[in-house]
Amino acid sequence: MNVTSATPAAVGQTLRDTRDWARASGQRIRAFARNPVAEFRRNAEQFGYPANVVVLIDIVLLTVAAISVIQRYGHGYWPSLVPILALALTYVTGPLYAFFGVVPKPLLIAAFTMTAEALFLAQPVPTDSAPFVVIAAAGEIAAIAPLIASIPVACAMIAELLFFESIGHLDIGAPIWIFAVTCGWMTGQMLNYQRRYLYQERESQEIRAVRAADEERRRIAREVHDVIAHSLSITLLHVTAARHALQTDRDVDDAVEALTDAERLGRQAMADIRRTVGLLGQLPTPQAPEPDLEDIDDLVADFVRAGMPVEYSIDGDRSGISAGVGLALYRISQESLANIAKHAPGATARLRIRLRTRDITVTVTNTLPAGAAVRPGRGMGISGMRQRVDLLGGTLSSGPAEEGWQVIAHIPMAGAVACMAVAAEDSLRTALHSVTRKIYDRPNPLASNDIQESV
Repeated sequence: MNVTSATPAAVGQTLRDTRDWARASGQRIRAFARNPVAEFRRNAEQFGYPANVVVLIDIVLLTVAAISVIQRYGHGYWPSLVPILALALTYVTGPLYAFFGVVPKPLLIAAFTMTAEALFLAQPVPTDSAPFVVIAAAGEIAAIAPLIASIPVACAMIAELLFFESIGHLDIGAPIWIFAVTCGWMTGQMLNYQRRYLYQERESQEIRAVRAADEERRRIAREVHDVIAHSLSITLLHVTAARHALQTDRDVDDAVEALTDAERLGRQAMADIRRTVGLLGQLPTPQAPEPDLEDIDDLVADFVRAGMPVEYSIDGDRSGISAGVGLALYRISQESLANIAKHAPGATARLRIRLRTRDITVTVTNTLPAGAAVRPGRGMGISGMRQRVDLLGGTLSSGPAEEGWQVIAHIPMAGAVACMAVAAEDSLRTALHSVTRKIYDRPNPLASNDIQESV
């Protein structure tokens, strides 16, 4: 004999659990009394379906059970309480989720409805509507239960109807009820499949949203890195030049000019960073145009003014270069020159861009000062450039060369054309998003909390 539960500690724990359950149930009932519609909707949706679907099933069950009660009292079974008991068993699970938020198990629903059906059919009437109770219950169980559980339940319901038909309590043939229960089960099974597909689609949308957010963060991080690397590199060159002018030449004018350029670049970098970071929160920041191929001249001029020798040349027709490709060429040139200023101070750089009908080639080389180590980069600079080139269908290589170090980017014009299509699509998507956002942000007096998601 197990006397563990008879100990004072066990009895006290049982009493505490009972009080906790009673307290939680009381809180749910009070919440239901304060706002019955919202509380019922919240509890009903624990079935996995919108509340209106659950309400519809409940209405069908109660209607069929009520008609069955009326039929029996109309055929001389009054004042028997058996039909009332059957009606109560048909909807005994309703208060469980409506008041207490407890979702009944499918087997429990099957047991109650089959018991109610047996009570109804124990008092047979002509043209009986009571079998529709198990038909509706078969659909409800198939909608919320796995296949391995709903099939045996449907078979048990068919067996129950066949039994009462065999003893003469049903005046319609067995094939009709077998077909009816099967149809109810199939309807519930279709709802079950639809619910699963809906959940899968929601999960897929969440995964796509997370991936899009990650890609956007990487893009913004890449943009911020390019802006900071370029601006800080040139700013440090100007500060170095100012220090050299003050320490060596005592030339205040040159130092002031270098510091002025450093201040200008710092302010420009802050504006670029503020605009880029503003994309994270979709803040109403001023939309300055992104740099393109034409801005590479000013980029090289900034490095030259900062004291880094740069030989720059560009060959070919610039008219066929899209904004997206121009931005990629600018960022590649910017990052390469910034890396030279950072890792090889005092080196001579050479930037050459070739625009041909079939492809575009960007070559950046630099000499290595004495004592500079030749090692592959592991930061975001090279990887960011490679990602930009990969998006355009090109390739990027970097490594030691005869004169020091070189970066070569090769972009096919097919990738440039694709980038133009993507840019056009992005512009259209941005415009549609802006219009849609304005529509949804507009106050709608017809909006209601009663609108439910349909399955």
